Amino acid sequence: MNTVAQTVAPPNGSLQTTSLPTDDVQKSVLRYIKWLEGYGEVSYDFQSYYSSDLERAAKRLYYKSPLLGTIAVSPMVFSEAFVPSARRIFWKPQRFPIADAHYAMGFGLLAKTTQSEEYHKRAIHFLDVLIETRCPKYENYCWGYPFNWETVRGTIWAGTPLITTVPYVYEAFREVYQYDQNPKWRDIMYSTAQHALLDYQDFKTSEKASGCTYSPFPEHSVGVVNANAYRAFLLTCASVDFSDEKYWKVAERNLNFVLEAQNPDGSWYYATDGKRDFVDHFHTCFVMKALTKIEALTGHAGCTQALDRGVAYYTKNLFDDQGIPKPFSRAPRLTVYKRELYDYAECINLAVLLRGRFPKLDQDLSVVVNEILTRWQKPDGSFRSRQLHFGWDNTPMHRWASAQLFRSLCLLLNRVPRN
Repeated sequence: MNTVAQTVAPPNGSLQTTSLPTDDVQKSVLRYIKWLEGYGEVSYDFQSYYSSDLERAAKRLYYKSPLLGTIAVSPMVFSEAFVPSARRIFWKPQRFPIADAHYAMGFGLLAKTTQSEEYHKRAIHFLDVLIETRCPKYENYCWGYPFNWETVRGTIWAGTPLITTVPYVYEAFREVYQYDQNPKWRDIMYSTAQHALLDYQDFKTSEKASGCTYSPFPEHSVGVVNANAYRAFLLTCASVDFSDEKYWKVAERNLNFVLEAQNPDGSWYYATDGKRDFVDHFHTCFVMKALTKIEALTGHAGCTQALDRGVAYYTKNLFDDQGIPKPFSRAPRLTVYKRELYDYAECINLAVLLRGRFPKLDQDLSVVVNEILTRWQKPDGSFRSRQLHFGWDNTPMHRWASAQLFRSLCLLLNRVPRN
């Protein structure tokens, strides 16, 4: 099959869909935009607790010696659980490329939906910011985190490209390019695709599959499933956008890695290293979202089969009896929260892309949207970050996941007919 020859529509699903309150969603988006204008484009983050040298050392100790490390990280854990507003003591507000990419996509979608030049200009603003915040030491365009990130495999330093960030930025430039056809955006798309193709390492995992690295450095992790799904999508997309099979040849092996990593019950562990075998909500969405987009571009039968099994697991195990997202079906540790905004954002993204194919997912989407409109959006227009075991974390965090939710609601307005 020539995967770059044409875009293939996904399989037909159920024609019965649950109605959604699009007018209320539009009002919610407008309230959020007004809040964003006043609040600004930098924010605290989930990682604010662990970004300084001292807190990173505590986290590193936790990975090496869990007993002593638990004592070292306890002030951060206590603050996160009971006084989340105190994260400002630990670090500073920052700008996050992954958030800027979601804002660019969101305003780009609004421009398409409303034909508004104002939203188009807002989208371009965020693209211009992304051009300024690219990783400076790389020939091709790429992006990562603005903080030093302590992981189980060591420190990922600020300015290191991450394959879990780069595809979102590619999509952002692509979204706006499709609207205004500015060749500048296409040139950046090409450079970004070249980075994704050339700067990550692949390790053969089977005759048909290879796992890619999380960053250009192999010590930063191999076998993270969503990272491979992201890269497979970006390179598949580039193979279509630039009519070049070289991207698909690499994408197909990463895609096969994802398909082969699916468990018999339809789930995916976070990684295939035998250690990070948890199953959580938004990483599951990341994987299936990428498969859905690849399926739409290529008609790949393996994606269709994996989605059928994956959605069945997802709707059964990652929602409670009321249809509200659960953070984990298989948790890696005790958590300090009950609900996660990121789960809601990614649920909406996935469910809108698959709308009409899985009736249970359509029902869950209706519940999730209602929860966002009635419980998660504050009177000032911002969104709560987490529901804790006692109260809420109301600290606005662009990366975690206000920008993602904004973009998902804009996608809904673009894809779902008005009431």
